[in-house]
Amino acid sequence: MALQLERATQQRAAILAAFREHPHPLLPADVHALASVHCPGLGIATVYRTIKVLLAEAVLETVNLPGESARYELKDRPHHHHFQCRACGRVFDVPGCPPSLAAYAPPGFAVDGHELTLYGRCAECLRG
Repeated sequence: MALQLERATQQRAAILAAFREHPHPLLPADVHALASVHCPGLGIATVYRTIKVLLAEAVLETVNLPGESARYELKDRPHHHHFQCRACGRVFDVPGCPPSLAAYAPPGFAVDGHELTLYGRCAECLRG
């Protein structure tokens, strides 16, 4: 039993390392590829189970982009938005927030949250 618990700890540590080392929203397949470097033999089902647990523990949060599968990122980051490259599909963090977004709400409405995603081509795709 101790070996199984140790393995679970190594797997979770590898998955958390993937999120810490790559500070942008990741798909489960990305997490699997990155974490497998630290924990060979890691299964994709374990990645999905661990993501579910980390969501329940409020360690991760879901990043939803229209027409895309859910991505995940660490929840401890300051408020930010995202940029999605239309060429390669990768998603990057955009620090900060434009001021006065509440001004775009219809008169008499109260804004209590927002999501903002920028689209274009990343620097790597522009060079290529």
